[in-house]
Amino acid sequence: MIDSPSVNKKPVKIGRALVSVFDKNGVVELAQELINLNIEILSTGGTAASLREAEIEVTDVSDYTSFPEIMDGRVKTINPLIEGGILGLRDQHEKDAHDNNIKWIDLVICNLYPFSETISNEQCDLAMALENIDIGGPTMIRSAAKNLGWVTVLVDPNDYQTTLNELRESKEVSFDTRRRLSTKAFGHTAQYDAIIHNYLKDEKLTEDLTLTFTKHSEMRYGENPHQSAASYVIPGNVEPNIMNAKIHQGKKLSYNNIMDADGALACVREFDETACVVVKHANPCGVAIGDDILDVYQRAFNADSLSAFGGIIAFNRTCTKEVADAIAKVFVEIVIAPDFEKEALEIFKKRKNLRILELGKFNKREKKIEIRNVDGGILVQDTDTKILTKNDLTIVTKKKPSDQDINTALFTWKVLRHAKSNGILIANNDTTIGLGAGQVSRVDAVHMALRKGGETVENGVLASDAFFPFRDSIDAIKDSGLGTIIQPGGSIRDQEVIDACNEHGFTMIFTGTRCFKH
Repeated sequence: MIDSPSVNKKPVKIGRALVSVFDKNGVVELAQELINLNIEILSTGGTAASLREAEIEVTDVSDYTSFPEIMDGRVKTINPLIEGGILGLRDQHEKDAHDNNIKWIDLVICNLYPFSETISNEQCDLAMALENIDIGGPTMIRSAAKNLGWVTVLVDPNDYQTTLNELRESKEVSFDTRRRLSTKAFGHTAQYDAIIHNYLKDEKLTEDLTLTFTKHSEMRYGENPHQSAASYVIPGNVEPNIMNAKIHQGKKLSYNNIMDADGALACVREFDETACVVVKHANPCGVAIGDDILDVYQRAFNADSLSAFGGIIAFNRTCTKEVADAIAKVFVEIVIAPDFEKEALEIFKKRKNLRILELGKFNKREKKIEIRNVDGGILVQDTDTKILTKNDLTIVTKKKPSDQDINTALFTWKVLRHAKSNGILIANNDTTIGLGAGQVSRVDAVHMALRKGGETVENGVLASDAFFPFRDSIDAIKDSGLGTIIQPGGSIRDQEVIDACNEHGFTMIFTGTRCFKH
C-alpha cells in the first residue's frame, strides 16, 4: 500500500492496448485505427482471431506472457505481466516493471460474457450459468479503472469513436476522459456482479439487496413537466412487458404512459377468459370478461366512458379488425395486446398519435418483488398474486349468494387489487360498473362507486379492499339495490357490519385477506 498516494492528471500517450471483448461490435475498426496510430495490440482467443482475420497485426497474450491459455480458457489473462502492466504507476513502479520484464498497457478494451442473456435462456442450469461468469475480464477492467491516472479503459463500443477522435487530435487521452471511462467501467462490473449475485441467492429479501438496471430511454419529463425522468430496464430481461413491447406507431411513451400501461397489463393478466381493461390515472376504470372480444371491449369501455376518454386499453387476446374499428371512434392514448390483426393495424394507422403496443403472448402474473422509494431507503415486498377461490370464501349472513354472485365476487377481487386504496368496486355481469378509489374514507369510496354505477348497480356485487370499520358504509347502500358484498373481514365490529347486512337484506362474503394498493 502506498503511504501518500497521488493521481496523475496529465494527458497520457497510448503505446500499447489490450483488446479482449465478447461484444465485437466495432472492435475491428477500432483496432485498425489503433494500428494506424502506431499503437501495439495485445489480444486473446476469439478477439485475436477476429483481428487476424481482418489482417490486423496482433500479439497473443499467451505469446507475451510465455504462458498458454489453459483450462478451456478459464486462465489466460490473470498474470503478473498483464496485471502489472495495467496497474503499475508509471512514476513509481518503473524499476519493478523493468526488473520483471513488464510492459506498460495504456489502454484496455474489454467487455464481458453476457451473463444476463445466459440465465434468461430456459435451458440454462447452474453449471451453464457458472461457466459463463467472466473472471479475467472484470479483473482487467477493474485494474484499468483503478489506475485511471495512467490507463484508459473502454467497456462500451459507443465510446470507441470519441476516444479515437481524441487520440487523433492530440495523440493523448485527457484525465477527464480517463476518469469518465473509469466511472463507466466500475458501473459495468458492478452491474455484472449484481446480476450474478441476484441469480445465485436463494432468498429474495437478503441482508444485502443489490439492484441494477440499464437505461432504456430519456424522457421529456416525469409525472410533471418540471421533473426530469428516464426509464431503465432489467439487464437481459426478455419477458413480455411494456418495456420490451413492439411499438407499431405513435410518439414515445411518457413516464405516466408507462406507469398506466404497466398497470393495465398487470390487471388484464389476472384473467384466463377473454378480457379487456381500461386504465385511467393508474386505476382500472372499466374491466370486462367474456367470450367475444368486441363485446368485452364495449362493456369495459362503456363501464365508465367518461373516465375512459384518453385512457389506456389492454387486451389478453388478439386485437381484431372489428375491435380496432370501435376503438378508432374514440380518443385513447394506448392500445396493448399480445398481437394485432393486420387489418387492425391498418385502421390504427389513421390515428397517428395513438400508440400501439404489441407484447407477444403473455401469461398470468408471477410473484416478484416490488420496490418503492422512501427518504433514506426503499421498501420491498412480494407482488400480490394471491388467487382467491370459492374455497377461500366464508358466507357470514343469513342470505346466501348464488353461484353467479360468487363468480362476480371473485371477478371484482381480481380487479380491485389494481385500484388505489381505499378502494370500493361494484360489478355486475362480468363487468365493472363503479369504482371508488384512492379515498381517505371508506364510506367516501362507497359513495363514489355508487355514483359511478348509477342505476346499473341493481343486483350487483360490491367489493371492499379492506374491512368495514363501521356499519356506515352498509347503511349508505341500503337503498341501492345491490345484492352481495365481499370484504376481508377482521374488524372488531364485524358483527355490527354483519347485522347491518342482515337488516338490509344483503349477502356478505368474507375473504380472510385484504388487497390494499397504496
